[in-house]
Amino acid sequence: MASNLDTLVTVFGGSGFLGRYVVRALCKRDYRVRVAVRRPELAGHLQPLGRVGQIHAVQANVRYPASVEAAMRDARVAVNLVGTLTESGGQTFDAVQAKGAEAVARAAKAAGAGMVHVSAIGADDKSASRYARSKAEGEKAVLAALPQAAILRPSLMFGPEDQFTNRFAALARISPFLPLVGGGATRLQPTYVADVATAVADAVDGKTKPGATYELGGPEVLTMREIMQIILDITDRKRMLLSLPFGLARLQSYFLQFAPGPLKLTPDQVELLRLDNVVSDAARAAGLTLEGLGIAPDSLEAVAPQYLWRFRPAGQFQRRNA
Repeated sequence: MASNLDTLVTVFGGSGFLGRYVVRALCKRDYRVRVAVRRPELAGHLQPLGRVGQIHAVQANVRYPASVEAAMRDARVAVNLVGTLTESGGQTFDAVQAKGAEAVARAAKAAGAGMVHVSAIGADDKSASRYARSKAEGEKAVLAALPQAAILRPSLMFGPEDQFTNRFAALARISPFLPLVGGGATRLQPTYVADVATAVADAVDGKTKPGATYELGGPEVLTMREIMQIILDITDRKRMLLSLPFGLARLQSYFLQFAPGPLKLTPDQVELLRLDNVVSDAARAAGLTLEGLGIAPDSLEAVAPQYLWRFRPAGQFQRRNA
């Protein structure tokens, strides 16, 4: 039986939030990992995740198929993690999440490799959100080129480096209230990023059903209001939760899309918040979930205190409101 050390996996977008966890999970299973990113000189933080020589970063941009083909040379599996929540210049939803996914799939097919493609719950070619439409188009392009590819759709991911829980915890530092778009009634199923990475590694191992679409959600379905309250409880802050109607939120987003840091809100993000982001009944019934892969997902309340404590006014070990 061949060792995983003989298998080269190319991870596109491997230096990002999910990417670092995927690279770590693959290294623990002894795969050789080629990390294909736009700025390999900024991927040095990945090196300690594996043994000497196990991880190698190369330059590639999914908008340029030739660079993708070069990054796939001699690889046995492609993992595509490339995505964006906001558009900037040439980094549009269509270019990155639709045509970019197609470029990776075609390069994997040409190399005779398998593929694991990470999309998102809510991917829908009829959605009002351009983000969701591009995710759906990317999935279709991948399966058209590689019908046996594994598609993984995580819900909203959280973890130490996320741009969600950290964002609102930072906002609570400077604002007397936290906005709840649509009244905070949108239902989400927050998923720990390390659990998603484990699912990706399982897919590389061949444990997923060929051509199947998995929906990856955490153990709890929470409303946005409930998530905000959890963040406030963990960070030991009392802030007003201000309901913001969708119409007003969309109007404000035309200006806030240019705001820095935690204040940023785009019109497309408002559209995404109109729909629940949870695992479907069909996926649960078919076993196409984290639990179906034998993964017991961690909850937001179990993990978030390990990294959100830094936003507490009195520090890690003293609770002001205890």
